[in-house]
Amino acid sequence: MSAATQPSIGLAALARMFFEQADVQPLWGRLVERAAADPADAAALMDLATMLLLSGARDDGLGLQAQALEQGRLYRRPGGDGPRLLALVTAGDTMANTPLDFLLEGSDIDLLTLYVSPDHPPPSALPDHDVAFLAIGESEANLVSLRSLEPILAKWPRPLINGRPDRIAELTRDGVCALLRGVEEVVAPPTARLSRELLAEVGRGEAALEAVLPDAAFPIIVRPIGSHAGTGLEKLDAPEAIGVYLEGQEAVDSFYVAPFIDYAGADGQFRKQRIALIEGRPFICHMAISPRWMVHYLNADMLENAENRAEEARFMAGFDDDFARRHRAAFARLHERIGLDYFAIDCAETRDGRLLLFEADVAMIVHAMDPPELFAYKQPQMRKVFDAFQAMLRRRAGLG
Repeated sequence: MSAATQPSIGLAALARMFFEQADVQPLWGRLVERAAADPADAAALMDLATMLLLSGARDDGLGLQAQALEQGRLYRRPGGDGPRLLALVTAGDTMANTPLDFLLEGSDIDLLTLYVSPDHPPPSALPDHDVAFLAIGESEANLVSLRSLEPILAKWPRPLINGRPDRIAELTRDGVCALLRGVEEVVAPPTARLSRELLAEVGRGEAALEAVLPDAAFPIIVRPIGSHAGTGLEKLDAPEAIGVYLEGQEAVDSFYVAPFIDYAGADGQFRKQRIALIEGRPFICHMAISPRWMVHYLNADMLENAENRAEEARFMAGFDDDFARRHRAAFARLHERIGLDYFAIDCAETRDGRLLLFEADVAMIVHAMDPPELFAYKQPQMRKVFDAFQAMLRRRAGLG
């Protein structure tokens, strides 16, 4: 294992440049010159790979990331004189690992990122650090890496956060549903994994929906396993729609299937919240408002709609005394059942006022990149999130 000879720029700073549509060509050129002058400059290669991933060139980005990892598996994003945080991550795109770089923005915490895999476990001579964080997210691709770390992390010599790879591995969509079975305070829709063949049989009437997803009825929502950000996610209103859906998913072999729950408010709008749980305490990160049931912050007209932003601002201002208080028992049960120091959820409220859970994950993007001239109210709220996260790191490191 060798450390990158120069500090890396890191995901957060590069993502901000792309988000703000800055001219990244001069930086790209400088990094290319560095890599050409010194092919062993792993930090330059890794930053170039991150820029490719942020631009949407996933295959090229992962290829260049692999080249960087041939040169070194340890990277440093300097912070200052604060604690030294060692993040255990795996190769992958920007959604493969907990986005610690965002959570540390503006802090004096030194971030050391160590890429591990079954073929490249953490070395016996670990980088010097005050606290470590298992940052590998749940995915089919990451499962083997998570399992390989279990005996290593059980004997970790320093304070370790989220050090339960078995718990992270359970955060599949069907796994979360199973974890929360019997928790009345949370609505976690039953979710099943279906092969392409079995889903097609349901569409043709050769298999009953109730046999593969008990107590379910149409409409259902279907998505490819491993997809993110709504890719391939559709609501199907009748068995006949399954065949048409599968025609558009020719390369996919397996799917998650769950009943559709209509969570529209009395005004017909859908509201979805992203909430970070830090040592069990909930922190609101955003609320998206949309007339469409498949809500994502970027498709929810938050930039264009001042009324939506005003409602989000009110929601954030009153979150601790309203939403968090009303769902206190639900958050407590989530923390208890999931059993991790840090994770985030996407959720909403059902019409009868219960917490409706869409997803729980350790790798959800939590950031403060929204334009301050439009989202001034988000800056102090995200500062609360980051301060709480960083305070947890300091306490665990024995420095808080």
